[in-house]
Amino acid sequence: MIPAHTGLQDGPVYLDYNATTPIDPRVAEAMRPYLADWFGNPSSAHAYAAQPKAALARARTQVATLIGADEEIVFTGSGSEADNLAIRGAVLAAKSDRPHVITQVTEHPAVLETCRALERLHGTEVTYLPVDGDGLVDPAALAAALTERTVLVSVMAANNETGALQPIAELARITRAHGALFHCDAAQAAGKIPLNVRDLGVDLLTIVGHKMYAPKGIAVLYIRAGVALEPLVYGGGQERGLRAGTENVALGVALGAAAQLAVEELADGGDRRIAALRDRLHAGFAARLPGRIHLNGPADGRLPNTLNISIDGVQGHELLAAVPEIATSTGSACHSGDHTPSPVLRAMGLDDDRSLAALRLSLGRWTTPDEIDRAADLLVTAARRAA
Repeated sequence: MIPAHTGLQDGPVYLDYNATTPIDPRVAEAMRPYLADWFGNPSSAHAYAAQPKAALARARTQVATLIGADEEIVFTGSGSEADNLAIRGAVLAAKSDRPHVITQVTEHPAVLETCRALERLHGTEVTYLPVDGDGLVDPAALAAALTERTVLVSVMAANNETGALQPIAELARITRAHGALFHCDAAQAAGKIPLNVRDLGVDLLTIVGHKMYAPKGIAVLYIRAGVALEPLVYGGGQERGLRAGTENVALGVALGAAAQLAVEELADGGDRRIAALRDRLHAGFAARLPGRIHLNGPADGRLPNTLNISIDGVQGHELLAAVPEIATSTGSACHSGDHTPSPVLRAMGLDDDRSLAALRLSLGRWTTPDEIDRAADLLVTAARRAA
């Protein structure tokens, strides 16, 4: 049994793990020596560099092991940076007069805004594929959208709001058969479900530290051997010349440690434990609010930790305001006090009432059965009062 996390004690029930995860104390301990003692620049040639250099290499191997890769790992400062490096890097390296990129409408803004910048600044043509009612891309739609100018397809592994798992292996197979590269933002999936880049057939894959119990400010881009990218940050040649700047050894070590813990947890059935708690939460709502609970996204084929539901008769932000004992997210965005439906849920065809009623409840390593039952009690009581 994992000890209770000190950062979660005496606070609200935390059900917002898809937004960020607490740093695992074992991860913090692994990185501590590289903050306090082993300060050397890993690119230096003297004794102070040896330990940091070896630690960074070990961390790279740990991350590669999590996703079934070889030493094809480039550290970045965030998932957004990794996505930018993958998408912008692939387009500029293609040296095409009018390159074509394909993505889909429910991607993270790091992907969508990079594509829009390429349209605006480099004349790139971008196709934004629709999704169905479960938030999934139709592989046939991708096949129809590919052209002789397509250089890259970017589709996320798992949606951050609904947990919907895209058919990545099939989408990647179609893309690579056409001669284009395939990028997958796996920020939400890595560490929660088994991932193997060889089985998926992807060329580029993003992993984010703070989604898997490492600190914020560290991520990686897996780059299949032989894939050419234009650097995002120019300078001294670190990270295979793709991301200049003296390496942050402590954060790299932290992500490596988090990746190793994820490997162990998946092997021990941690994903099944989380899925059972998620289903317990859903069942608690459905039994006590019959006819008022609607699942958003697929019943199967989603992240084991994610439950996105709409409750008839109450808006999500109002419900959470009435239950400060729970820390989680809604399916809407607030702009100067006005709440607008989630673009993800709108793209899935949900009407505004259902979208504004949505809650995203995401579980994690320290979620307990008692917390699940307490959260269900509090939210059900508040929903009954609001109806």
